[in-house]
Amino acid sequence: MIKIKTREEIEKMRQAGALAAQLLNYIEPFVIAGVSTQHLNDLCEEFTRQRGAISAPFNYHGFPKSICTSINNVVCHGIPSADDILKNGDIVNVDVTVILNGYHGDTSRTFLIGEVDEKIKNLVSRTEKAMYRGIAAVKAGKYLSEVGKAIEKYLSKFGYSTVRSYGGHGIGSEFHEEPFVLHHFSPENKIRLEAGMIFTIEPMVCIGQNYEVVTSATDGWTVTTADGSINAQFEHTILVTSTGAEILTVI
Repeated sequence: MIKIKTREEIEKMRQAGALAAQLLNYIEPFVIAGVSTQHLNDLCEEFTRQRGAISAPFNYHGFPKSICTSINNVVCHGIPSADDILKNGDIVNVDVTVILNGYHGDTSRTFLIGEVDEKIKNLVSRTEKAMYRGIAAVKAGKYLSEVGKAIEKYLSKFGYSTVRSYGGHGIGSEFHEEPFVLHHFSPENKIRLEAGMIFTIEPMVCIGQNYEVVTSATDGWTVTTADGSINAQFEHTILVTSTGAEILTVI
């Protein structure tokens, strides 16, 4: 069942979303070569706690850290580590979710580390644009499948593909709610949108047509591309309105 948020819930989601956006902006200057992803994790945890909020990923189904840091061919759920040192030419997605006054704000951004190959820079730029194409397709009365359709149409011209095993999700007082948001066109997402729905749009985009992924047998969390190709991701939490979509994870 997809929850339609009340006016009071929407306001709490705006506050949580704004804090998540502040957190990403805060961490950006630290996302540089020579820094460990554990250090980024610790900084984000401290920032969140100082503002009276909770890092939602920590202990969520046993996840061991406060944020997700996904480097190069890691699609999602990368676990911060003192051994993972960012280096020139890398890209890294930093995915943060805060809980403020019982409600979640979820957003992510892919950062370029130093001098990045032009082909990969294009992937990152186009992934962000694809997310905004998906957001622009949101409007009460339309189908959720229009989101995936818009993203797929834009990315197909570059020969990219979007991961299908993972997608966006409803969000509110729970981290993950209905609906599951696909980033490619599918009749499974023939869900009529209504004002008051809140969900994330977060395409995970691969160079090439192989969108298959594998999950680490070692830690049970880290998801990588099956063929080792580079993957980029951007994410916003959005509210369906009568005229379109309001991005909640901005300041």
